[in-house]
Amino acid sequence: MSNENDIVIVSALRTPFGRYCGSLKEMDYFDLGAIPMREVLNRVNLDPSVVDEVFWGVGDTSVCKDVFTPVAARQTLLKAGLPPETPSISLDKACVSAMSAVKLGCMAMKLGEIDVAIGGGATSFSQEPLIVRNLRYQGFRMGNVNMEDPLLALGYKDYNPVSVDSDDVAYSHGIEREEMDEWALRSHQNYGAAYDAGKFKEEIFPIEVKISRQDPFTMEKDEQYRENMSMEMLGRLKPIYGSKGITAGNAPGLNDGATAILFMTRKKADELGLEPLASIVSMTSIATKPNNLPEGPAFAMQKALELAGLGLDDIDVMEVNEAFAAVTLVSTYLLGDKDKAKVEAIRKKTNINGSAIAIGHPNTSSGARVMMNLMYELRRRGGGYAMGSICGGLAQADAAIIKVE
Repeated sequence: MSNENDIVIVSALRTPFGRYCGSLKEMDYFDLGAIPMREVLNRVNLDPSVVDEVFWGVGDTSVCKDVFTPVAARQTLLKAGLPPETPSISLDKACVSAMSAVKLGCMAMKLGEIDVAIGGGATSFSQEPLIVRNLRYQGFRMGNVNMEDPLLALGYKDYNPVSVDSDDVAYSHGIEREEMDEWALRSHQNYGAAYDAGKFKEEIFPIEVKISRQDPFTMEKDEQYRENMSMEMLGRLKPIYGSKGITAGNAPGLNDGATAILFMTRKKADELGLEPLASIVSMTSIATKPNNLPEGPAFAMQKALELAGLGLDDIDVMEVNEAFAAVTLVSTYLLGDKDKAKVEAIRKKTNINGSAIAIGHPNTSSGARVMMNLMYELRRRGGGYAMGSICGGLAQADAAIIKVE
């Protein structure tokens, strides 16, 4: 039964996701984020002044014009045309950020502090700068300078590359290279079929792109997708950073993109005359041992089910964001209690429209993408429950369950 205190989504969209150094490579970080933040309001003709607060995933401020405390959420909302009186939070939970942004907004609503919020995030891997450290204290006058690429062996300096840890965990559960490649191919095939069926039209907002020395064009499709992907192509790729089975093919790209979800209490939606697209049933955040990244989504989803009083059989469609194919395979394996038949049934309803391997993974925006894709899928099906989860750096994870009447 619905009630006025339910939290409902009334609008959700995103930019197309760009390939690394692709069509969005020259777009200013704040301009990129402002697109979905502005258009999520335009879609429902809502006055921006109604928004009580913005919660925004920001994983890397070095891509901003102002590297030191750029207050990225604030600069983005001002570019999006929200009133300067709108407070905001820029948060960094790596890939988990955008889903946690929505969760924080829900928490504020449950406290009775706000009624309307925007949650989402933006990432631009293409604008990642090279770093020169320690010159300030070394009295540097002349000579060569060593620059560091933060994207090389992406991860954390005091730990293994995330690909290596994910690979080790996958192999410990008997999940090896061929199975990862098969899942990666499935992601591209599912995305292609979903795109051809028009499934992404609700969530992708086409944007005009202007790149130096090129004519302007309209971008309306995710660039990471490979129409001609095959097991043969995947098999030719070498494992990365000392992994046994993880390659660039069964991992997502380093992508650019932004997402936004407009949500509010059901009472406020009724007052504004807005149709709820879905209700948020439960959300949760968990953390586990820092090298156990692929297991995180399973634990988060189990907790989300407990909070909602639901079982896996109640869930019609799911997504485990493909931080690597290994993440989805490990988490579904654990969700199915390592029982082959259960695991197969779970995977059959998981990532049915593809996920980050084919769509792309602008990491601090992906959590909101997972939620909106599931929401629109439920609406096409005529209702039901969906559950999505995403892992983040050093093995945190979020999960969300949404319902469409």
